[in-house]
Amino acid sequence: MGSSEELVRATACDIVERLRKNNITPHDLLDALESRIRKVDGQVNALPTLCFDRARAHADKLMKKPASERGLLAGMPVPIKDLTDVAGVLTTQGSPIFKDSIATKSNIVVENLETNGAVIYAKSNTPEFGAGAQTFNEVFGATLNPWNLSRSASGSSGGAAAALATGTAWLAHGTDVGGSLRNPASFCGVVGMRPSIGRVAHSQAAKIDRTLSADGPMARNVEDLALMLDAMSGEHPGDPLSLPVLPTSFLAAARSGKKPKRIAYSANLGISPVDPEVAEITRKAAQRFAEAGVIVEEAHPDFSEAVACAHVLRAYDYVLTKGKLLKQHREQLKPEVIWNIEEGLKLTLADIERAEAQRVTLTNRALAFFETYDLLLCPTTIVAPFPVEQRYLAECNGTKFDNYVGWLAIVSAITVACCPAMSIPCGFTREGLPVGLQIVAAPRGEARVLAGGKLLETILGLGALTPIDPRPGT
Repeated sequence: MGSSEELVRATACDIVERLRKNNITPHDLLDALESRIRKVDGQVNALPTLCFDRARAHADKLMKKPASERGLLAGMPVPIKDLTDVAGVLTTQGSPIFKDSIATKSNIVVENLETNGAVIYAKSNTPEFGAGAQTFNEVFGATLNPWNLSRSASGSSGGAAAALATGTAWLAHGTDVGGSLRNPASFCGVVGMRPSIGRVAHSQAAKIDRTLSADGPMARNVEDLALMLDAMSGEHPGDPLSLPVLPTSFLAAARSGKKPKRIAYSANLGISPVDPEVAEITRKAAQRFAEAGVIVEEAHPDFSEAVACAHVLRAYDYVLTKGKLLKQHREQLKPEVIWNIEEGLKLTLADIERAEAQRVTLTNRALAFFETYDLLLCPTTIVAPFPVEQRYLAECNGTKFDNYVGWLAIVSAITVACCPAMSIPCGFTREGLPVGLQIVAAPRGEARVLAGGKLLETILGLGALTPIDPRPGT
């Protein structure tokens, strides 16, 4: 079956193939994970809540089925972000308000994963309510970057990214509003995708058509991520916006070898400062597409209203989902969450109407842009991983931000334009810190993102960066 160390370093696709052939069992994988967690997780704090008893009980039930009936993941262990309910497991949302909260029912996304053969063994760390793209909270503390333990793992799926990077997960679940899948993937040298609206069904809360937030996959390479997206996708009556499974799997799309004809690169999407070194690394990576005969040009859609649009719609969403908490538990909320709710309470109907109209305009511009270009490439994060003591990035390349989410414009613009996007590793800074490249396509264009991402991953030779042992800070 292979040693525990060998299993930890295997790809998810390889692991699932072995599970299907009964060469290994889910219990072998859970044993390997327990060993690896004991070795490394105390250094990074990626998986603060473990539920191995639940995992083993689920694995026992799964193993009673024929291999052909164990789902796409066939018994693959998967951690779930601590914003998302798993029945019988602690779900704190990174908040002291919910530090003792045990979920009674699983979120639809968890139910679908388990139906597709996932075995849930842990909850991954997140900032309070997923806010801020820096994974720290008063319940479990901060998640550290495995490439340099003095740096941030970003967020809000920081625990998931750090687990993947350190070998305590092969695949992971995350969520994304303003880059929460993409940012930590960039900082930790792994892969993360925000899918299209409705691609991954999830339980509804506060508003049926909340579309800023999306559940999505994280992995160590593009093919593994595609496998995870296949396991997460599909319609569900509990999510009226959810989409049916496509005829062609996302893993097949990633492996298709289809090349884009023309791609665009932008260092800043016209709306954000960017660290010069990050711009240089991402631009050089994008230009490598030319080696495959792809036309590479510098261009981007007009995103001029994106920052204002995202600010209003995010604040509105905070009022819908967290307004009651401000009234009842203000003293237990972190300042950034309070600010975001209060920004929402200031909104008028005219503000909301304007932002919704801007979103329509931005999406239409993106659709028009992708009539010319197959993909849009840009930095995922505008800086390399910053010191973990910083609550958020306050300035970049001489520009100071007005608020704690100002540094996320380059990812939140893609969110409000309704486009799927994936971050893949594309190089390292002079300090040896990973840099991510964001690959974007038109709405419902995940297959195109995955095929292009796999092509560039192969050209760059960066598909096997992780897992690594945590590296001391400098």
